[in-house]
Amino acid sequence: MRLLAAIATGIALLGAAPVPAPPTPPAPSASAVTWGVTPSSAKGPNGRPAFTYKLDPGATLTDYVAVTNHSARPLTLNLYASDAFTTAQGGFDLLAGAQKPTDVGAWVRFAGGTVTIPSASRLDIPFTLTVPGNATPGDHAGGIVTSLAATAADVQGNQVAVDHRVGARIYLRVSGKLQPALTVEDLRVRHTGSLNPLAGGTLTATFTVRNTGNVRLTGQPTLAATGPFGLGRRLTDAAALPEILPGGELTTTVGMTGVPPLFRLTASAAVTPAAVGDQVLDPEPRSDTARATVWAMPWPQLGLLVLLALVGWALIAARRRRARQIARVVAAAREEGRAEASRAAPALSTASGDGSAASHVVTVRHHVDEPLRSRLGSKQ
Repeated sequence: MRLLAAIATGIALLGAAPVPAPPTPPAPSASAVTWGVTPSSAKGPNGRPAFTYKLDPGATLTDYVAVTNHSARPLTLNLYASDAFTTAQGGFDLLAGAQKPTDVGAWVRFAGGTVTIPSASRLDIPFTLTVPGNATPGDHAGGIVTSLAATAADVQGNQVAVDHRVGARIYLRVSGKLQPALTVEDLRVRHTGSLNPLAGGTLTATFTVRNTGNVRLTGQPTLAATGPFGLGRRLTDAAALPEILPGGELTTTVGMTGVPPLFRLTASAAVTPAAVGDQVLDPEPRSDTARATVWAMPWPQLGLLVLLALVGWALIAARRRRARQIARVVAAAREEGRAEASRAAPALSTASGDGSAASHVVTVRHHVDEPLRSRLGSKQ
């Protein structure tokens, strides 16, 4: 709980936005004055960072807000209360000045709608807060606002009315059953691959966290990613979420690096609710999870596999070509050997003459047929 602005200029304000100027007397330029707003007592500020209450339906209390003028001139400000909401980025803001509050901002009453503070002075202004009898249990947030109407030039040079605001937060808890709950919605996932085939890609998940309970909460987001059949599971924790008011929502993005591209990834975004400050949540709220799938094609890895396959094919083809070349060389050598043997045989026959050749043949036949005649003679 913090002051929306402490001793700030009218420019550093709670939700400053162009709005129709309220019907108040002309005010000095906001850049020429500074003022602060803080919780107080009848005797002055008491160190509270915000107006924090816990009341029953139908209860009424009186409290004080201190408005300090740090300028060298008197300052007339509009004084009112408004409802708070959570911005899409997780900020705390109040309704525009022209928008009528319907929650705790409507339960606060001041004696008047404007206040004039002398130069270099402080006023401790009383107000009443009355909780309706039918108020819903849980947290109600708003703020007490002081505003200064001024004019400024827009980007086109036109003069527009601007409501510069400084205020202090209100946190009211109405007694009753508390139901803390956060839900994860609208999960969108994107996978960006890496050119390095040995490294994984980046998985980016964007989702909305909505406070569907009645207690202001923070939360711890986590992101998990798995491939088919649970392969390549990875898990990462993101930074804790800022405060989300009941009924509020914010959009957050969680990134994860080194995610392997396993063709089809399943991403799971989860948020575990947590109490804000020193609150105690009993029982502990459950986490909520949303899932989405995304294609993660391993193009660099596939390219590397194709390259390896081409290199392997080239090596095998080269080996086969070499084997064929060796086979052709061996076959040629054999053929050449046969040819040389064929050429050598006639030359040998011619050198020995016909008689010796015939004698050689007869001698060979004699040695071969001799055993056969021995066997035939024994049988006779």
